[in-house]
Amino acid sequence: MTKIAAFLGSPRVKGNTELLLNEALRPAYEAGHDIRLFKLNTMSIKPCQNCGGCEKTGCCVMKDDMGEIYDTIRGADRIILASPIFFFSISAQAKAMVDRCQAFWCEKYLLKKTIPAGPRGRKGLLLLVGGMKKEIGVQCSEATAKAFFRTISVPEHETSAFLGVDAKDAILEHPTALHDAYEAGKRLLAALI
Repeated sequence: MTKIAAFLGSPRVKGNTELLLNEALRPAYEAGHDIRLFKLNTMSIKPCQNCGGCEKTGCCVMKDDMGEIYDTIRGADRIILASPIFFFSISAQAKAMVDRCQAFWCEKYLLKKTIPAGPRGRKGLLLLVGGMKKEIGVQCSEATAKAFFRTISVPEHETSAFLGVDAKDAILEHPTALHDAYEAGKRLLAALI
């Protein structure tokens, strides 16, 4: 059974980002895969303190909800990061989680230990929703996500972004967004066959 880790970076309950993420996860639910969904806004995740505590062990010294996330990332075959675009980047909730993956960075680049790919490999999906229509928000968010995925040994990911979507439930008015998210979820699983 494939293990999927999904991270919801939006603070808005049942908002545009969550609706997209639910659609992207639907193929995995339909196929009976093991899904762990983390609603980051409801979790206790302290910001990285750049204390250097993880440099010799690859383990973060802070004890909070990231412990569960570390374990899930380590065992996941597929990883989805979903976030609204705030000020040309991913949300603070998503960024706090990403920054705490500095422990994985130390493990991979200082200690020379990468997360094993496993028999299914590791692939990712980035889902973005932004109110502005300028591509710079996608580009900046994509740069952060690329560093995140590379650090946690996910060598390739797809990005699916929807701009000009701001008000709650506005994604429902988008002509293709939910369908596109569902298809992106199917493509994420397609490599498993």
